[in-house]
Amino acid sequence: MKRILFILVIFHCSLLISHAGGTTPVILTAGQSNADGRVPLEDLPEYISFKYCQWSYGSGDYLRGTGDFQPFSPFVGRTDLGHRWGFDAVVYYLLEQQWQSPFYVIKQTMGGTAIDTGCAESTHGWFWSADEKTLNGEKSLLSAFTRQIDECIKNLPEDYDFKVLLWHQGESDMKRQENYHDNLQAVVQYLRQHLVKVTGQEKYARLPVICGTFASGSRQRPPKVVEALLQLEREDPDFHVVDASDLTLQGDRIHFDARGAEMLGLRVYELMKELEIAR
Repeated sequence: MKRILFILVIFHCSLLISHAGGTTPVILTAGQSNADGRVPLEDLPEYISFKYCQWSYGSGDYLRGTGDFQPFSPFVGRTDLGHRWGFDAVVYYLLEQQWQSPFYVIKQTMGGTAIDTGCAESTHGWFWSADEKTLNGEKSLLSAFTRQIDECIKNLPEDYDFKVLLWHQGESDMKRQENYHDNLQAVVQYLRQHLVKVTGQEKYARLPVICGTFASGSRQRPPKVVEALLQLEREDPDFHVVDASDLTLQGDRIHFDARGAEMLGLRVYELMKELEIAR
């Protein structure tokens, strides 16, 4: 009898450890157009296909993010753009090759959106700001993202584990770039604390964040935003920056072309391996 009880206790403890540690990866992706994806689907490298990745995608008022997951197949909320992909599609493909098992993506992206509410041109009046007034309004991308995460948790396997936030944004904060450090720091802090609150897992207070910079040829490359990203990297051991200054762009001189998006995805993935996120 004692032997049976001992086995049951060990089994119960193993379940707790499994659920606490998490074995099913979840990737968070957020930002504006280069994270949303602006490369035509026909330019997706031929070697890329998807088998394991499941995603939930939202894009402000273009497409409401829900808790439902579907097999990953890149598209964007703007119907006039058709099917497009970004650097994150390359990351998901490489993670599939590494993990060879199901994982989940929760993505909230919308082109042309700023953090700072002083940037009046932000698309349809949507903002990433973590200030209380914006969060309580109807056009908060951060609130939309956290609601989406909450709904997605209901449909995730019990052993889910949030691995990282992939972030690319900042072009639309050009007119208020001097505020970008504090603004993005507040966004990251809010998101991390929300994950702690809804999961009860204190480890998410240190959720890794990986941010890409901008091509040097971009006509929307705010230098103080780049400085802010690098400053956050120095201050926060869980905040990481991937250089994109040498990457190639489409003719609009804003959005990465197929090669640029592919290279940024490769660099993000290599950093994830270095940080032992992808292992």
